[in-house]
Amino acid sequence: MIPLHDVDLVLASSSRYRHELLARIAPNFRAVIPAVDESPVDGEGAARTALRLAVLKAQAVAGQCPGAVVIGSDQTADIEGVACGKPGTITAARRQLAAASGKIASFNTAVCLVDARTTPARQFTATEITRVHFRRLAADTIARYVDREQPLDCAGAFKAEGLGIALFERIESSDPTALIGLPLIAVGRLLLAAGVEVI
Repeated sequence: MIPLHDVDLVLASSSRYRHELLARIAPNFRAVIPAVDESPVDGEGAARTALRLAVLKAQAVAGQCPGAVVIGSDQTADIEGVACGKPGTITAARRQLAAASGKIASFNTAVCLVDARTTPARQFTATEITRVHFRRLAADTIARYVDREQPLDCAGAFKAEGLGIALFERIESSDPTALIGLPLIAVGRLLLAAGVEVI
């Protein structure tokens, strides 16, 4: 096993949420923005999309960072089979939360680790599914929440690490960090599989 601090660890992401999460277990890493086409593929399920994009991101950055251990991640969300992404606007965020009211949203958070220290590079993947049970939300509750937290860059239009937690009845997950965007339990497991010791 090699200690994590002796590894050139690279996060293939521009997401500040993923950056903040990885910093919990890896104080020294760098981030490289992957050049990846994230266009949807017809007939591809949400979980498969998240995994495909996580792999593409990690592979794209690993190609630029020989000798590094690269982590890529992606998340897709749907409410009863209907995809929901980042709302982008206040109106769209309110609409997403109204659609989620009283329903279950499923979040597929995939992670891919590419170990470019070897030739050929080794690849490890995992996908975590989180089910969010929304309580029934009144229109004024939704409006107040969106105005206060501005979750416009978050899939599902909420921030579970903030005030958004008050929108839920319960969450079903094996990894509490997956919903925020990077499943740290899975990341630790994949690092161990690559021979890297986190602690």
